[in-house]
Amino acid sequence: MVYRESIEVMSNNGIETFHNITDQAREIVARSGIKDGIVSVYSHHTTCSVITQEAAFDMSMTGLETLQQDFVDVFEDIIPTCRREGMYLHPGPKALVFAAEHGEDARGCHNTDAHLRSALIGRSENIALIDGRMDLGDFGYIYFIDFDKTRARKRTVQVTVIG
Repeated sequence: MVYRESIEVMSNNGIETFHNITDQAREIVARSGIKDGIVSVYSHHTTCSVITQEAAFDMSMTGLETLQQDFVDVFEDIIPTCRREGMYLHPGPKALVFAAEHGEDARGCHNTDAHLRSALIGRSENIALIDGRMDLGDFGYIYFIDFDKTRARKRTVQVTVIG
């Protein structure tokens, strides 16, 4: 049996956005009626990722949990935020024309850092479903991360329960 629903979240402008979607995923699992199998949590957005991680509870001055802020800071060292045109090869002239034809402004196209971060982390997690409960361990949560800081926007997370 396969059951699928989506979760909509709103990202922030100017900072990576972390959404704890654990409770919504649990509700979807409960509605599915499936007791044993796999829960796949997926983003089709190429600047976003899905991870499982523990909650840090403490907050940084940016409004992110401290572990999330550490995550962002490490990535800033590895893949710096695109702050100026030409910092990365992407987007090139053809990509900018394509984007403009599809309503995207030039600033919104300069999100190469978000694409690279998402590619490294991945866009999905598969979680074992045992006796109707996701096996996240004692401290595990599911987070949807939007690495694209160029503007706020609505994002969609797919949750598929297979069992």
